[in-house]
Amino acid sequence: MTSRRIRIGIDTGGTFTDVVALDEDTGELVTTKTPSTPSNPADGFINGVTKVLDLLGATGEDVTAVSHGTTVATNQLLEGKVERVGFITTEGYEFILEIARQAVPDGYGNSYFWVKPPRIVPANLVRTVEGRFDFEGNELRPFDEEGAVRVARWFRDRGVMTLGVCFLHSYANDAHERRMREILAEEHPEAVVSISSEVLREYREYERSMTTLVDAAVKPKVARYVRNIHDRLQDFLSQPRRPFGGSTGGEAPRGLPFYVMKSNGGVLSAHEVVNQPITTVLSGPAAGALGAGLIAKRAGFDRVLTCDGGGTSTDVSVVLDGEPTLTTEGSVGAYPSKIPMIDVVTVGAGGGSIAWISPEGTLKVGPQSAGADPGPLCYAKGGTEPTITDAHVLLGRIPPHLLGGEIPLDIDAARAGIENLAGKLDLSPDQCAVGILEISAWNQANALRQVSVKRGLDVRDFMLATFGGSGSLLACRLVDILGLAGVVVPQNPGNVSAFGLLTVDVKNDYVQTAVAKHEGLDLDAVQTVLDDLTDRAAQALDAEGFDRSAHRYARTADLRYFGQAFEVRVPMPDGPVTRELVETVADAFHTEHRALYGYDFRGDPHQQVEWVNLRVSGIGPIARPELREIPGTDAADQGVGRARRSTRKVCFDASVGYVLTDVYWRPDLRADDTITGPAIIEEFGSTVPVHPGFVVRVDAYGNLVITKESDQ
Repeated sequence: MTSRRIRIGIDTGGTFTDVVALDEDTGELVTTKTPSTPSNPADGFINGVTKVLDLLGATGEDVTAVSHGTTVATNQLLEGKVERVGFITTEGYEFILEIARQAVPDGYGNSYFWVKPPRIVPANLVRTVEGRFDFEGNELRPFDEEGAVRVARWFRDRGVMTLGVCFLHSYANDAHERRMREILAEEHPEAVVSISSEVLREYREYERSMTTLVDAAVKPKVARYVRNIHDRLQDFLSQPRRPFGGSTGGEAPRGLPFYVMKSNGGVLSAHEVVNQPITTVLSGPAAGALGAGLIAKRAGFDRVLTCDGGGTSTDVSVVLDGEPTLTTEGSVGAYPSKIPMIDVVTVGAGGGSIAWISPEGTLKVGPQSAGADPGPLCYAKGGTEPTITDAHVLLGRIPPHLLGGEIPLDIDAARAGIENLAGKLDLSPDQCAVGILEISAWNQANALRQVSVKRGLDVRDFMLATFGGSGSLLACRLVDILGLAGVVVPQNPGNVSAFGLLTVDVKNDYVQTAVAKHEGLDLDAVQTVLDDLTDRAAQALDAEGFDRSAHRYARTADLRYFGQAFEVRVPMPDGPVTRELVETVADAFHTEHRALYGYDFRGDPHQQVEWVNLRVSGIGPIARPELREIPGTDAADQGVGRARRSTRKVCFDASVGYVLTDVYWRPDLRADDTITGPAIIEEFGSTVPVHPGFVVRVDAYGNLVITKESDQ
């Protein structure tokens, strides 16, 4: 039998595991879904691989690579399930986490009632060590090794197994941090340790401390998860194993390439990701934004907001000209993480989000989720609280089953749970269900505003790309709330994140703070830093098995006007660092500053430009799949009626009640088909309720393009 070349992308969510396989020889794409298995995610992962190989008629020997997106770190942080973490910092700075930043949600009007969330490390688990560098890396006070030994033993004796180390100005000189890690290895060898000079070589002590602690907090769980998946996968595919974890020292990996999605829009081998677990925060959402961006651009949409609805949360982002926007000012839940990541905002508004009544007697939705096990009430697996999915099934907006009938839903259980909740609010069950969905829609709308309006973008100029199992269920309502131009729903929307995993390159980011005024910039010093960062990026790509001839590098710089507190990132052209090159960068900074804030100081001799950080991204390119057009209609075609499968009563508005609604099977739709709401469009992994007053057009690539009827 002729060997085939199959690449697989797998996105594990809170409820379902989504799988996409690409036959690299024929270009054929196959998608499927399988229930996630929270008790052992590796089971759902292997089930997905088995299922997609069966659909392709392929075997494990045909698989050439697997890329994986995971929400393990994201969900751990969103739900606040952080394991006991200790913090070691410079003497005199033990309260850096308590002081944090002067930031009050919703502004000062809320300051009288707002209470700071618990610190990621309580004050009683913070210890300090004497020793000090200045901002240029010069040692002011020597490292207190005896004190460091005492601190290491203190954490060992109290059983604190996860530690973060962040000393003042270690971005400029990491000698004290490296020595602290050596002492911890000697005195407390079982501890998991993260040091800030490896996690984030960037100034601002609070953000660097928090990023390091988040890395340490998720490291044990991510390492266990990735190791388990890796070993199960290698055994399942009968691939040779090598010792798991740690750098490959520049040698190409042996066995099947297994990549894990990173927040920055790239992937990294599983062997290396255990050393950089924080880079997997927002792993799944990053893949979805990339996949949706590629699909939307091919469909002709350059300005897109993405909405990825899963079982636990909904993730939103901005895509401009096919590329998601990046940020280093992100956070997950209450924890800032200053690493390069696709600018994703996550809210606890997924299909499994629980509806509940606050102490004040108001209806709330999320962020707690029923997940996959026990799941919503309609799953009949032991769930006890009503969820967003229960509201949808009660109102008829989703069918009484999921995955094409594989998972039957118990409508009576959903109705009983919502009736119980509605009784406490003096509402009818239908009013309560509509209220649950309205709150969920506004939660999503507020997140979309956060990545658009609050970034200076006019949301009315954007199409909304919805995907994920629950991402398209509230699409029409979001158009009404935000005034969006419309909605584009890709084919197999429940698998867009898994598809995105097949479109990304291997990518590593490196940063070095190097503050200097533009006018007196030392070009040789800038060149030296860039060369060092590029060399580190090259070594990482060597370790991933890429030939040097295939390496690509992207350089950027963070600039600001002197006196400003935050920077603007701009691209830095390739080539030697010359005065002409740095002037090009400064000019780009002025332009970007005006685009972001509406003004710039170009040509003003009283406003100096300051360089802050230099960055290099090392990229190992991977071939991307091509999108294929779907068949169109012809003279003998019977029209959209070919896709009509049934009718059912659906409630879109509690004041109107239930209306008899046509239900269409999406795989039978063809290019240029048009459907006017109310309608329900179903497929294997998702459902699109089309509200009255909306029109759906099917484009050449099978995307559903939804607009308001009044805009036609």
